[in-house]
Amino acid sequence: MSDPSRRSVVIVGGGTAGWMAAAAIARFAPRGTSIQLVESDAIGTVGVGEATIPQLRLFNASLGIDEDQFVRETGGTFKLGIRFDDWSGDGSRYIHAFGTLGRSLGLVPFHHYWLRHAQRGGASSLWDYSSSACAAAAGRFARDLGRPELPSGVAWAFHFDAGLYAAFLRRHAEAAGVMRHEGRVVAVGRAENGDVASVTLDDGRAITGDLFVDCSGFRGLLIEKTLGAGYDDWSRYLPCDRALAVPSEATRPFAPFTRATAREAGWQWRIPLQHRTGNGLVYSSEHLSDDRAAELLLGNLDAKPLADPRPLQFVTGKRRRAWVGNCVALGLAAGFMEPLESTSIHLIQSGVARLLEYWPGPRIAEADVAEYNRRTDGEWLAIRDFLVLHYHANSRPEPFWQARRAAAIPETLAERIALFRENGRVRHDPDSLFTEVGWVQVMIGQGVTPAGHHSLADGPTEAELAEFLSLAARHAAQVAGKMPPHDAYLAAHCAAPSPQPKAA
Repeated sequence: MSDPSRRSVVIVGGGTAGWMAAAAIARFAPRGTSIQLVESDAIGTVGVGEATIPQLRLFNASLGIDEDQFVRETGGTFKLGIRFDDWSGDGSRYIHAFGTLGRSLGLVPFHHYWLRHAQRGGASSLWDYSSSACAAAAGRFARDLGRPELPSGVAWAFHFDAGLYAAFLRRHAEAAGVMRHEGRVVAVGRAENGDVASVTLDDGRAITGDLFVDCSGFRGLLIEKTLGAGYDDWSRYLPCDRALAVPSEATRPFAPFTRATAREAGWQWRIPLQHRTGNGLVYSSEHLSDDRAAELLLGNLDAKPLADPRPLQFVTGKRRRAWVGNCVALGLAAGFMEPLESTSIHLIQSGVARLLEYWPGPRIAEADVAEYNRRTDGEWLAIRDFLVLHYHANSRPEPFWQARRAAAIPETLAERIALFRENGRVRHDPDSLFTEVGWVQVMIGQGVTPAGHHSLADGPTEAELAEFLSLAARHAAQVAGKMPPHDAYLAAHCAAPSPQPKAA
């Protein structure tokens, strides 16, 4: 008897989104599911998603991918967090570090004990208690340093070449039976009920299916142009609408963190890879000309550029419905969030995981589609608020930044900030990607200072509190101190092959 949950899946578009979807569906969909992917070598990919967050480790592990092989073949480096430079004025700096922050005591999260200490004149930094932050500051990295009774508190993600990652996943997916079709989609066929029935390629071939995954990028060929999902425009909250991206020569040592530096009307990213450095400037065209943006970007590189800056235009926001009929949108087809917190690839990952969670049986249930869309909306909204926090809580003098401080923010974010300002509490939201530790670091780093702290944190005596904080700081420093330099760790475990020179 045939399995009614088997589907004929057609993925429109390759790149990171398309091949992540193909590899995951091939691994987890019911046996016998047909998977075809259509992409054209003539259509480029955006490829800005070179920095990630720790959840990608779960995705790769679920596919049986060896981490060292993955880093080696994508020219990758390890990442312990994102360092934000100059967001509260020139010379300011903090890191959103992955992993834990100290240790909870009783029912109270660690940061409340630090707040008590700081509010009474203590001079220690919040990041003294993060193993990942200490290691990042020292340029060190290693895995598996913890003991079951005293874990290291370290978590990590990756920087990698998005094009090489897509190629890596393509090999993985094709070995699992995914069929790739080269060609450009020129027409979309509809079923009587309005669903997508087929896509026709420029050579006349028609590719049919009963479940379509739109990875066609900003075009939203299926989800928008065909099915009219609609788009929620968030530019009133996140008005940056341009980016320039440029690779530069690799520089050593390889920093084990992404760097995001505030500029006069936006921010600049720096992503260290083994064979090059990824750089870019996200900015508001209302406040900065394209020529000035290129001048800023090229004038603040750490090494020689390897190409001319590549422009990108966007409107921050998302599709009103990521799943319409028999079509699910992933990647840029689903929406765009600037890569300030390296969420682009994660949103692909979570979209694929959610599709598999609601994998349709003999028919696509409207209730499942509605729940998929509700949870997708919740995740995107929480990320939006997290990004807006960086812009809203700033201390820079330029007109762009003054306008961001004065602009209205989402009510959901205003409530979060108000809650934190009182006693350092963080709202627990099941749809939020970012943990309490992440919100605390960015709030404190951006200058949102609580007036108080959890009253239960007043339980320990001053001597007990001092000992508790001292032990936490020593543990973080000891974990970081045991790590080798990041470069040495890469060389020992996952050095990428030297790039082959291009033929003349």
